[in-house]
Amino acid sequence: MFVVESICVAWFTLEFVLRFINAQSKLAFARGPLNIIDAVAILPYYVSLVVDIKDESHEDVIMGAGRGYLDKLSLILRLLRALRILYVMRLARHSLGLQTLGVTMQRSMREFGLLLLFVCVAVTLFSPLVHLAESELAPFAATHPHHSFSSIPASYWWAIISMTTVGYGDMVPRSIPGQIVALTSILSGILIMAFPATSIFHTFSRSYQELKQEYKRVWKEERDEEIAAESGKSCSKEDSSRDELKSVSKNGNDGMKSSKTPTLPSAAF
Repeated sequence: MFVVESICVAWFTLEFVLRFINAQSKLAFARGPLNIIDAVAILPYYVSLVVDIKDESHEDVIMGAGRGYLDKLSLILRLLRALRILYVMRLARHSLGLQTLGVTMQRSMREFGLLLLFVCVAVTLFSPLVHLAESELAPFAATHPHHSFSSIPASYWWAIISMTTVGYGDMVPRSIPGQIVALTSILSGILIMAFPATSIFHTFSRSYQELKQEYKRVWKEERDEEIAAESGKSCSKEDSSRDELKSVSKNGNDGMKSSKTPTLPSAAF
């Protein structure tokens, strides 16, 4: 795995360096989100490589208080290694679907904000209600800590998983009022999730069509350029062949004229 990772990182590094060299604006290249992701995904390999070599050379020297420093360093190293999952984000350069997803999320920030606001308001509303229903109307739930709603903040988790219709079952209302609150929260969650989803879906569809047309336009331009280049080469070859034929025919005509010119005998003079 180390050999495979080394080959992949070497290829990614070469590609990143070549793109940086060929970029017209180095500052704009450094500010690009995908370029930042590439750099963050590549750097942990080199950092871990340097730190591993350093640890092997100083393993027997550093003892005692230096161990705490090494532990912190190893924690940072493990976090950096976890950033290697960003290799997957490189697929966004070559995947129309991932690019559409990114553009949709960028354009739908307002809808996502509204969705978060709706969920927060509903969680703040239903958590006290279910806590009140289970603590006041079902006191026996306190004897079952697995199913108890001990506090309002503890009920936030139940409200979130109920409104998103996940329902892990780790917290379940036992009383009739609690079940009524649960039913209301589930129905409210379905409606809350459905309101912004329609706008997000239309944004996704529009972004997909725009990117698809852009891909077709770029592909058509590249194809036209290739056809124009090929036609230019063929025209230049035809012109050169015509020039050669003209020069050959001209030389042949000159030779024929010179052969047809009569020579006067010297006695005539």
